[in-house]
Amino acid sequence: VTMDNSSFELFGVTNSSLLSETPSCVTLRHLVSRIFLYTFFSFGIVCTVVGNFLVVLSIAYFKQLQSPTNTFVMSLAVADCLVGLLVMPYSMIRTMEGCWYFGLLFCRLHSSLDVMLCTASIFHLSCIAFDRYYAVCNPLLYSLKMSHGRVALLIFVCWSVPMLISFGPIMLDLHVSGVDIELPIDVCVFLVNRVYAVTASVVAFYLPSVIMLIAYWKIFKAAKRQAMQISAMESQMAAGVGKDSSKKRRHRNNMKRERKAAKTLGIIMGVFLIFWMPFFTINIVDPFIEYSTDGVVWDIFLWLGYINSSLNPFLYGFFNRSFRKAFLMLIGCRVCLPGSSPGMELSH
Repeated sequence: VTMDNSSFELFGVTNSSLLSETPSCVTLRHLVSRIFLYTFFSFGIVCTVVGNFLVVLSIAYFKQLQSPTNTFVMSLAVADCLVGLLVMPYSMIRTMEGCWYFGLLFCRLHSSLDVMLCTASIFHLSCIAFDRYYAVCNPLLYSLKMSHGRVALLIFVCWSVPMLISFGPIMLDLHVSGVDIELPIDVCVFLVNRVYAVTASVVAFYLPSVIMLIAYWKIFKAAKRQAMQISAMESQMAAGVGKDSSKKRRHRNNMKRERKAAKTLGIIMGVFLIFWMPFFTINIVDPFIEYSTDGVVWDIFLWLGYINSSLNPFLYGFFNRSFRKAFLMLIGCRVCLPGSSPGMELSH
């Protein structure tokens, strides 16, 4: 959650007057509302963990899914799964109870993980956009640009840079430099100053988002050109023109496959932007308006971002036939049956 003014969101305490109130753990929600919200949040957590674990298991087991693109997808699923395991449960309790039961040290650790894992997600999506750009727009250079070594290096960057901009500033208190607000000891409010809010949000969200949008715009234009080529090829094949129709058919199928993959990943990126844009926007604005954003607004925006971590596996399953079949085989334990193997065909 990158520059986690999420503190404010989660407790409904958003300005200095509210923070100074003594009964910080008073919960005003009705019992029925609490049961509903706990059920809703718990369902989101389970979907996040199980869905992303299925993605990891599918790519690890089925050889057909083991590609440079899916290496990034697998690492992204690990980050999203960790959000569900290490961040969302404690945020749920903090949101519902209005205070923090786990101590100051774990508050810092939780905030650091929150920032790191959500930043890692968008970094992975940037790498996926970069990967798809070369696959669709420069297919002859793809194997050179996306070698195993380069993929490993990019994944290392996707994890190391978010770790540096989260754990480093938080543990050194750089994120609160110049902030003069006294907080109750039983809340985990993660204040951030203006410099940190702007710099980290730009690095973690806005700049990668612009890069992704540019990449997918170029992919979209290339896909339109390829669609025209496919149409021309089909016309030639229908008229019986061309000596090597089998090569043309393979080329046409490859282009269709790349276009479909780019479309799927573009939708995943679009969903990510829609769900996280409100949070990162208010995250920058809030320090400039004296942290006066209403706590309910923070709650809604933050949990929209969290729930995004549970959506990617469903998007893979809905748009990608190979992932859909892999999920069904794993859920039904069909991989345990005689005749199944990691090298089996998933496309049909």
